[in-house]
Amino acid sequence: MATPLTDAEFQAKVLKSPIPVLVDFWAPWCGPCKAMLPVIEELAKDFEGRVAFFKVNVDENSETPAQYNVMSIPTFIIFRNGEAKDTFIGTKPKEDIATRLNAVLQ
Repeated sequence: MATPLTDAEFQAKVLKSPIPVLVDFWAPWCGPCKAMLPVIEELAKDFEGRVAFFKVNVDENSETPAQYNVMSIPTFIIFRNGEAKDTFIGTKPKEDIATRLNAVLQ
């Protein structure tokens, strides 16, 4: 499951994470964001213990999305060792995201 995350928690939970992190920038009114929810939940189960999953509500937390130039939602950023390693926007098939996560795990 993707854990909700605030601007205040971002550095400690994402940038200092010992494992790669996928951050889902979303909003409750966003249709494509809702469509991606089951995909992200499945991936969180598949990658449990190897990748952490967080979601940032852009309506409630504006600082972090601005810092990473999030202009459209859903935007997904994969972090490893405190650095953004991959960014993608919009709906994607589970297999595509799994490939991206596996690449960061190499």
